[in-house]
Amino acid sequence: MSLIHHNHLSTSISSSSSTFLARNNFNIRTQNVSLPAKNNGICKCVAAPLSEKAAYKTKVSRNENMAKLQAGYLFPEVARRKAAHMLKYPDAQVISLGIGDTTEPIPEVITSAMAKRSYALSTIEGYSGYGAEQGEKQLRAAIASTFYSNLGIEEADIFVSDGAKCDISRLQVLFGSSVTMAVQDPSYPAYVDSSVIMGQTGQFQKDVEKYGKIEYMKCNPENGFFPDLSTVPRTDVIFFCSPNNPTGSAASREQLTRLVQFAKENGSIIVYDSAYAIYMSDDNPRSIFEIPGAKEVAIETSSFSKYAGFTGVRLGWTVVPKELLFSDGFPVAKDFNRIVCTCFNGASNIAQAGGLACLSPEGFKAMHEVVAFYRENTSIIMETFNSLGFNVYGGTNAPYVWIHFPGQSSWDVFSEILEKTHVVTTPGSGFGPGGEGFIRVSAFGHRANVLEACRRFKELYK
Repeated sequence: MSLIHHNHLSTSISSSSSTFLARNNFNIRTQNVSLPAKNNGICKCVAAPLSEKAAYKTKVSRNENMAKLQAGYLFPEVARRKAAHMLKYPDAQVISLGIGDTTEPIPEVITSAMAKRSYALSTIEGYSGYGAEQGEKQLRAAIASTFYSNLGIEEADIFVSDGAKCDISRLQVLFGSSVTMAVQDPSYPAYVDSSVIMGQTGQFQKDVEKYGKIEYMKCNPENGFFPDLSTVPRTDVIFFCSPNNPTGSAASREQLTRLVQFAKENGSIIVYDSAYAIYMSDDNPRSIFEIPGAKEVAIETSSFSKYAGFTGVRLGWTVVPKELLFSDGFPVAKDFNRIVCTCFNGASNIAQAGGLACLSPEGFKAMHEVVAFYRENTSIIMETFNSLGFNVYGGTNAPYVWIHFPGQSSWDVFSEILEKTHVVTTPGSGFGPGGEGFIRVSAFGHRANVLEACRRFKELYK
């Protein structure tokens, strides 16, 4: 092949995006990226064309379970669509009420404790290297006394981690690929996706939008967002979140008593996600271990993420009671301890200093003040959609508002809201088939942003 003519071109691509609304300051960042363009040449073939060199491939097979996953994980997909929207409308003031990420500063009483621990690492006296994989003794004791006082949960039952989401995956490793599982529908997508990756499920069934071998426990307005357990077949593991993400509903003491009894009758293990328990305003249980007998059938995972704004700091914990046993009588906690020691080197000592400060009297008060701020945001959002005539759920016990758009596709509603108001929400179908026709609006946001978003909602739906 002889090359007769060849041009060298370069293309300058300019992309700009607006930052999140921050109070009332709107900043636009512009970035110019220079990329080489494709060669525009005229070629004359004088011999057989050379085939393109094939990409080198290893002989390692892809994990077939990864191929089962549908599209991307929900929240990165929301972020991708938001980024595309910001490129389309570079001057728009985009407000994000989608992903449940905290926005308000961490109280100084907490950050100062982390700073002190950080500076101490530069001294001979204050330096520490690897810590206990299960967490620092003082923090474990503080978690036990603060959240599980008089519930029979002890320091040794608590495993401090880098967040509840990470512990969900470690628990899946603990259970292995042969267990069966049930989830609330809708529910936090990490439960299902981690189950798929572990090989616990069948293929995705497009006609019903479900994975085979997972039991989807329907939670909707008709059943008060609590599953009809009489219709649920036995599974080994039951993932249950209360207050629930995304619906914002919280299970009552009577409902959780039924859940614990259901697990006992079936010999199942409940993985109870209490990441939003601090938002509870009703007289509902904050912990599954408030229910008699729960220590024999339940694990509880929780987090400082939404309690203290630790979404980026990364600190959580999981409770595995000594009373919880496998079918052969072996303690579940011993196996989880082995998983933790093998897969994890312990939470950051700086983050743990912050967690300990959260549980001091002053820190605990400051933490609740930030939570109260988000609760006020929730009330503003709920009042807005109620005034527009929507059926609105959640909000009372969680920082999420669950809004019904009957007969409409969740992604279509998401797209319409984004296109016409420049507000990012989360489509309900991303949480499972039971979320179709709903939108989740997060109360995590600066007050000015929440008020402006609600003004735009009223303009759109007036």
